[in-house]
Amino acid sequence: MIDPAVGALLAGAFALLFASAASHKLLDLGRFAAAFRAYEVVPPALSGVALLVPLIELAIGAALLATRSRPPAAVAGTALLLTYAAAIGVNLGRGRRNLDCGCGGPRERRPIGPWMVWRNIALAALLAALLLPWEPRALGAADAVTIGAGTAVAALLYMCVDVLLGRAAPRLPRARGGEQS
Repeated sequence: MIDPAVGALLAGAFALLFASAASHKLLDLGRFAAAFRAYEVVPPALSGVALLVPLIELAIGAALLATRSRPPAAVAGTALLLTYAAAIGVNLGRGRRNLDCGCGGPRERRPIGPWMVWRNIALAALLAALLLPWEPRALGAADAVTIGAGTAVAALLYMCVDVLLGRAAPRLPRARGGEQS
């Protein structure tokens, strides 16, 4: 069983993660669509689904905050994170390391790397923990502080790890498109 404060903290942190990821993509849909196409994991005729990705991320983030929609959102979010890991892994296996991950902000081009596969797998495992049964207890004021502060710390920790691991790889040029020439 998972403590409801821990569950709420995880739900809040992942809601923030998915909302942030969606907002980065929505700020420059063209760049994200180009990065999506460059992965070459869906037929070109289906590359328009790239525009749905940020909407799916927003829906997952919002659904994680509601008790009734949390389990299906956790399943969808876990599947999405594992899909991202698989797409990155497939392209690393193809030797295409200069692809823009599509996961940075509108002005940030980051090459894919093995650490991103492991990050997404770890995040998927954490998100899947929301599917465990929750201990039936009421939340109190101390829990609210724990959830709020814990969510903030989780977000800051995620950003720090992301920056540190991301700095190990060189940045891609800011040109549009997926692969470096």
